[in-house]
Amino acid sequence: MPATQSNREVSVKTALADDVLLFAGMQGKEQLGRLSEFTVKLVSTDGAVKIGDILGTPLTVVLTLADGESKRYVNGIVTRFRSTGRAGDLTAYEATVHPGLWLLTRASDCRIFQEMSVPDIVKAVCDKYGSTVSLSESALSNTYAALPYCVQYRETDFDFVCRLLEEAGIYFYFTHDADSHTMVLADSYGAHQPIAGYEALKFSDRAPRATDSGETVSAWTTGGAITASRYVLDDFDFEKAGASASGGLTSTATIAAAFGQASYEMYDYPGNFSKPADGSALARARIESLHGQGEQVGATTSARGLYPGGLFTLAEHPRADQNRAYLVTAASYQVSGNDYASGGQGFAFACTIDAIGKEHAFRPLPTIPRPVVQGPQTAMVVGKAGEEIWTDKYGRVKVQFHWDRLGKDDENSSCWVRVAQGWAGKGWGAMAIPRIGMEVVVSFLEGDPDRPLVTGCVYNSDAMPPYALPDEQTISTVKSQSSKGGEGFNELRFEDKKGEEEVYLHAERDFLRVVKNNDALKVGFETADKGNQTIDIKNDQTTTIGHDQVENVDNNQTVTIKADQKLDVGGDQSVGIDGAQKVKVGSTIVIEAGTSIELKVGGSSIKIEAGKITIKAPEIEIAADANAKVKAGAMMEIKSGAVMTIGGAMVQIN
Repeated sequence: MPATQSNREVSVKTALADDVLLFAGMQGKEQLGRLSEFTVKLVSTDGAVKIGDILGTPLTVVLTLADGESKRYVNGIVTRFRSTGRAGDLTAYEATVHPGLWLLTRASDCRIFQEMSVPDIVKAVCDKYGSTVSLSESALSNTYAALPYCVQYRETDFDFVCRLLEEAGIYFYFTHDADSHTMVLADSYGAHQPIAGYEALKFSDRAPRATDSGETVSAWTTGGAITASRYVLDDFDFEKAGASASGGLTSTATIAAAFGQASYEMYDYPGNFSKPADGSALARARIESLHGQGEQVGATTSARGLYPGGLFTLAEHPRADQNRAYLVTAASYQVSGNDYASGGQGFAFACTIDAIGKEHAFRPLPTIPRPVVQGPQTAMVVGKAGEEIWTDKYGRVKVQFHWDRLGKDDENSSCWVRVAQGWAGKGWGAMAIPRIGMEVVVSFLEGDPDRPLVTGCVYNSDAMPPYALPDEQTISTVKSQSSKGGEGFNELRFEDKKGEEEVYLHAERDFLRVVKNNDALKVGFETADKGNQTIDIKNDQTTTIGHDQVENVDNNQTVTIKADQKLDVGGDQSVGIDGAQKVKVGSTIVIEAGTSIELKVGGSSIKIEAGKITIKAPEIEIAADANAKVKAGAMMEIKSGAVMTIGGAMVQIN
């Protein structure tokens, strides 16, 4: 008669036909917030079961409970499979079974998530695996804020998911049915339900008897440990710099020390939060994870239906304070299988559990460290399409990391990344915003990929230096480019080649210079060489001097004005010329004075006043090559102190 699992207390269902693989035994362990693992021993009349037919397929162990009717299921996927030899007339096999979440250990990525909460990120990662990873968030009692920026960096999907859950104080357990299992996210005692039939699980430490009926707890241990009772987290938010520096983000959570022990404090920085409420929640999760380790119970039981994530109530323990409700946090199982050779059951079941009282909140101890970026990286500055510069009020930029396969090289490729400057004061300092297309050097605060910081820029084959190297290696420069779409530039350049030293300043358009006190320019000073200066202004020039101006020219000065010139002097004007002065006007000269105009040469003078003109000289000569006419509108008087001579070809006196 062929071997069969029918009517046996434990059986197995696989992707193969019924009874091709028969249950022979199982050992395994489950724990809150950890992957479960079961090693299932199997036998078969088929000595050539193909690995490919079973590996990666579902497997369910069906366990009949003590009432003879109810079933408990342990479901998962086969992650390892091997033959182990012979078991009598049958071939023995061994299958390692994990929940579908285990598949996340086989894939890693570098990926950025923005404005998503921890549960949403976990769901997004698990959704990549389809129905293999069934996730339930309905048991979560807290609300989780969106993380502005969260990076999976060179981590397996599993480590990334578990790290986020641990940091947020969320854990998971699995529920099973005949054909599947579900990963349940939990964050409080309310996420757990009593296990049916175990509302009063009796304690009995005497040797079992054949007449005994029902399931019991045969061994019960209690223990305690010294733990911290106060957890303090701190961080710095540059957008609230003053408050952060003075402790405005410090968050503290306290739980009374267990067993009357002294109080100890755990302090950590950075806490990776920017809002006090978030810091308080994180500190609470940390202290609860420690406090949950302070008081634990362990038990050995024949109860087949206990599992991590379920509640049971202990009864009839000699210590009355132990008879209360407990949450199972871990369970280990040993199941002996069926005797197919004799047709007997050959069944045995043993289970040990860890549990905590309902007064203790369970939180997972963080076991997965954040990834560390080993040193700086480079990235490309990106931004909105059509822009050349994309920044915010803090001078931050967006970047596309070389490892980010999902980024679109746009304004959504990263968070806003701060840019280190040479100086950064209150309204003063240095400012140079990296532009779209530049390659920048990115460091990470404490190596955390969630906290990038641009520390510099580098040239590459698409963005070469402004001067050919190594030919122009003695040049140092700061050269910008007009934006948007401009080909012009502003530049301050230094040439240090010996004998050709030069400081060059180029203004693409206007040049504005403000000097609040003295301004001295010395050309050719303390050198045998002749120093020259050329100023070429393509448009207007305005010079404003708050006090005196002195201009000295050691040789000639030439001023050429191609249009009009206007000179306004608010006080007196003195012009001193050691040589000759020549004024040549192509049209008219008008000299106007409010009081008088006086010309002097030695003892001779001509003085023009508002009412008269006075000419004085030792000798006055008036000569006209043609006519000369003197006319008075009223009286005219001509006097001579000596001889007066009037002569002409004809003298006419009227």
